[in-house]
Amino acid sequence: MKITHTEIYRFSIPMEPFVIATGTMHFAQNVLVRIFTDAGIHGNGECSAFPMIVGETQDTCLAMAKDFAQILKGKDPLDIPARMDDLLGYAAHNPTIKSAFDMALFDIAAKNAGQPLYQFLGGHKRTIETDMTLGIDTAKKMAAKAVEHQKNGCRIIKIKLGKKVHEDIDRVAAIRKAVGDDMTLRLDANQGWTFDDALFALTELEKYSIEFCEQPMRTWYDDRLPELNVNSPIALMADESCYNHHDARKLINAQATTFLNIKFAKSGGILEAQKIHEVALQNGVKCMIGSMLESRLALTANLHFALASPNVVYFDLDTCLLGHLVDPVVGGLSYEGFMLDVPDTPGIGAEADEFFLEKCESWTI
Repeated sequence: MKITHTEIYRFSIPMEPFVIATGTMHFAQNVLVRIFTDAGIHGNGECSAFPMIVGETQDTCLAMAKDFAQILKGKDPLDIPARMDDLLGYAAHNPTIKSAFDMALFDIAAKNAGQPLYQFLGGHKRTIETDMTLGIDTAKKMAAKAVEHQKNGCRIIKIKLGKKVHEDIDRVAAIRKAVGDDMTLRLDANQGWTFDDALFALTELEKYSIEFCEQPMRTWYDDRLPELNVNSPIALMADESCYNHHDARKLINAQATTFLNIKFAKSGGILEAQKIHEVALQNGVKCMIGSMLESRLALTANLHFALASPNVVYFDLDTCLLGHLVDPVVGGLSYEGFMLDVPDTPGIGAEADEFFLEKCESWTI
């Protein structure tokens, strides 16, 4: 089997403004790639650029995608490690756009095997429940939004923090008071605190029964994560500090975190995500599967990976519920409340809506 050509789309999804500690997103800066082969099989891959975290924009992803497509042309799509090495040999970093190509290659491989991706990866169906994320706002508005989600059946809320530490504490206090004691609360500071702020906030917030806190400090303070981890009464989860399995190994060896957050936009796709999962599994460190602002297409691939990764026990797969104003996907994962399921069709089982694609800027390489 050989790759014949690749279609690249500016896959912009309009959305309500979404605020985190490092910035505000007004639309999902996504890119779709469709890799075609001479066997009549094509693979779909999507990535979501989050420049304030990963450093890639939609335009940088599109520029690199054109180069990557040219590099892969005429090569065997089923040898995924070799193809991803081809991309690494051309450009270090750029994990976000690399993840779209990785995803499309896995889609081709699973379709070629006649299996849904989770089975191709060695997984099986299990119960998956996602959390629901609250963007940063006033304490009153965040508490009201949490209650709204609770009334819709949500049992796990992830609270974005990291602006001003005393206001962050007020936000969590208001949310806990509004939703009561039974709802699970998670925190994500998105690198917004200093060491002193983080230790103060985590100590003050312990009384609100917090499951864990993601990425309390900037990654340039990773040398202080072990100190924070040992002194924090709330478990820490490394997110922006963990891109690849080498990061995972260093964090675990330094006892710098309790949990790891795996995201394809950081790892460069499924192949490297599997390596992070393996390092964590060998060391007894549980993982979460997270995401940026992907549509249901990439989220479906995330869920397939999670179903094949028993050490992934936390799920943050709510991105298309965070104010996307359009659903540009046919097929793919389904939500029953906040419970998720994937189709049993071969591959990822999701396709981009052709009517939506007609409006997207595109290139064929």
